Amino acid sequence: MIQYPEIDRYSALSSPIHDWDPRVKLVSILILIFSIVLLYDLKLAFIGLIVAVIMLFISKIPLRFVGVYLKWVSFFILPFFLIMPFTVQGTELYRFHVLSVTYEGVTYALLICVRAFSAALLIFPMIGTMKFGTTIKALESLKVPNKLVQMVMFTYRYIFVLTSELQSMLRSMNSRGFAMRLSMQTPRTLGKAIGMLFVRSYERSERVYNAMVSRGYVGNIRTSHPFKLRDKDWLKAFPVIGIAIGLHCFAGIV
Repeated sequence: MIQYPEIDRYSALSSPIHDWDPRVKLVSILILIFSIVLLYDLKLAFIGLIVAVIMLFISKIPLRFVGVYLKWVSFFILPFFLIMPFTVQGTELYRFHVLSVTYEGVTYALLICVRAFSAALLIFPMIGTMKFGTTIKALESLKVPNKLVQMVMFTYRYIFVLTSELQSMLRSMNSRGFAMRLSMQTPRTLGKAIGMLFVRSYERSERVYNAMVSRGYVGNIRTSHPFKLRDKDWLKAFPVIGIAIGLHCFAGIV
């Protein structure tokens, strides 16, 4: 059974971030994310992490939901913490035979982990507080190239459909006696299955496109609620952008 990622599951909640104009929200939080990931001071990076946690609490998105996705981030980030203390040269903290743990290695590994988790946490207030279709419409309003926006939209929509179809094909193959073995027959059979999946996806894309055109699709995204900037949207943006700029101002002082 496929578990589809529902990043917008809690988009119907009520919070100051949910009530924020999508365009201003995307720009403001993206600026904060880039500000944090470009920091080279560990103390300031921890401040960025605290800000990310505060924004997550303001958004009211459940921590259990966030934790499900953060565990996958951990698989990519934690290896840095296990390798860098032993590979970065600097002041030795501990030695185990030929391996030595350095202060610079531990500090740099912590810096990478803190920046990565801060960026990951900020993704949820940024796009988890609005419907995916609203996010796509906001990107289009921000003059992101239309072809890129359409690619993101259709990829998110149909990657799960194709995955489900591949699983159905594999189940059908298993019911006919196919099994993964170290033989020439296995890659040959899988190659044919993947080729058939490409053929089916191409045929499906033609059917979907014709159906969309018949319903008035002209390459633009339409929403039932047009965007409207309000004064409070700017008031929410100022502290977020201010923190992003302030982190680097303090970095210059430190």
